[in-house]
Amino acid sequence: MVKGVGGSSFEAELARLVPLENTPPPISVAELQARVAKAQALMLAQGIGALYLDTSTNLAYFTGIGLKLTERLHGAIIPAKGEIAYLSPAFEEPKTREMMRFGDDVRVWEEHEDPTALVVETVRSMGHEGGTIAVDPATPFFTFDGLRRAGNSFSYVSAASVTEACRQVKSPAEIAIMQAANNITLEVQKATARALRAGVSTAEVRAFLDMAHRKMGGVPAGGAVQFGEATAYPHGVPYEQVLQEGDMVLVDTGCTLHGYRSDITRTYVFGEPTPRQREIWELELRAQRGGFEAARLGAPCEAVDAGARGVIAAAGFSPDYATPGLPHRTGHGIGLDVHEASFMVRGNKTPLVPGMCFSIEPTICIYGEFGVRLEDIAYMTEEGVRWFTQPCHSVDDPFGLEAE
Repeated sequence: MVKGVGGSSFEAELARLVPLENTPPPISVAELQARVAKAQALMLAQGIGALYLDTSTNLAYFTGIGLKLTERLHGAIIPAKGEIAYLSPAFEEPKTREMMRFGDDVRVWEEHEDPTALVVETVRSMGHEGGTIAVDPATPFFTFDGLRRAGNSFSYVSAASVTEACRQVKSPAEIAIMQAANNITLEVQKATARALRAGVSTAEVRAFLDMAHRKMGGVPAGGAVQFGEATAYPHGVPYEQVLQEGDMVLVDTGCTLHGYRSDITRTYVFGEPTPRQREIWELELRAQRGGFEAARLGAPCEAVDAGARGVIAAAGFSPDYATPGLPHRTGHGIGLDVHEASFMVRGNKTPLVPGMCFSIEPTICIYGEFGVRLEDIAYMTEEGVRWFTQPCHSVDDPFGLEAE
């Protein structure tokens, strides 16, 4: 049996897990206000009069308000100059005020009214009869369409040039929260591997992932669990599987802490690895290391993809996206969203700078056999790239028990 895989139970592992100690605090009000000020500076430089934030992680990023998207408009407007204004259904105003962490301007609309007209009216009250409104990229089309009809004296652009410029570079406080979230998920990954036994279903493993994350203080964010041949499919298969001796096991999971995401994938063998499994697993580890070593300050994001993909291609697999090989980008930015800018993909010339956080996960997919994905989150510092969690140790000891 591979070290650290199997031999325990879900019940025993859940009992031994404890909440993470020294959890960092949420983002402070001062930092939220500094984010708004940065957005306003970018808006002035780009000739944008106001920024509309819909119910999205962009709203959470700038205000600290976390809401789920519904058919009712709920958001905020950041003017290029002046104070933020919040938008709320009238009957939700008390809740909105309860959630607000700064500011006191709340504009409301009644059920029979057009909320997009309120957005335009609010922008005009801030001194803009025309000009450019930047719209949250996560805004539903029906809201955007309403904005165009309600305020045809304005031009509308995507707010991505503002929101992504702010969110791509994480602050020390954000890094600390993400470190804690990833620490939680790594412990959950170890506990999951120890609890595996022949005959367990993928559904049982997913249920354990949720319970284990909660036990440690994280909010579970779901996960993909695949056994055997199904591990070849990057986003899983639409049916459950049952674990058998010799199966490749893939567990891709994460949680949120103060809204920030973790994301770790571990792949290992339940039983003794075959020569073929060992060969591909070790190639995957080298590819992940190749992506990490290519992540240098000032290098383009695409260099990370090239660094990992080149290792896989050198072993005789496709240099592009064909399978067998690596059929998707090597990584994605991460923060309040599990997938956010910037992406580690061919053609992305965005330079790597301190504060950027991203996954390195060059899956090797061999349909009809199995797949291997090793995923850890890296971040850039003034001294270069760092891991939030240490990558797998070896195919025989994936969690590094021999090194402890």
